[in-house]
Amino acid sequence: MSKKELQVAALQNGTVIDHIPSEQLFKVVSLLGVEKLETPVTIGCSLDSKKMGKKGILKIAGKFFEQDEINRISLIAPSVKLNIIRDYEVVEKKLVYLPGELSGIVKCNNPKCITNNEPMKTRFNVIDKTNVTLQCHYCEMKTRKEDIVLL
Repeated sequence: MSKKELQVAALQNGTVIDHIPSEQLFKVVSLLGVEKLETPVTIGCSLDSKKMGKKGILKIAGKFFEQDEINRISLIAPSVKLNIIRDYEVVEKKLVYLPGELSGIVKCNNPKCITNNEPMKTRFNVIDKTNVTLQCHYCEMKTRKEDIVLL
């Protein structure tokens, strides 16, 4: 492959999610419900990356993500970059970051929590952004990254 050759084809309009850790790529695909989209999707796995060694990339035609969808990505791949593409040009770049609070995204693992027994939105405070540790606003139970269950 020459230096000028792209590993993944260009996108006319849509979103490119770049710098996804390869081991998290298919979790991101599932999380975003990419399999349900009717627009073209390109999935690149284990692509060479100077920063990461290997990375994953998603190119989704005609799709522009809302902030709550971006917040969901941040839970499992907090260092990804979103590029908004219009007419083959990057018109906006967004860094995905884990916000201080998450609402209606994560299930509380405490079966006695009010959010599991009443029809109400969950609410979590992010108490450790590096290792992704959440604390339920209602019952104060802490949830580590590996125990997170998304709604």
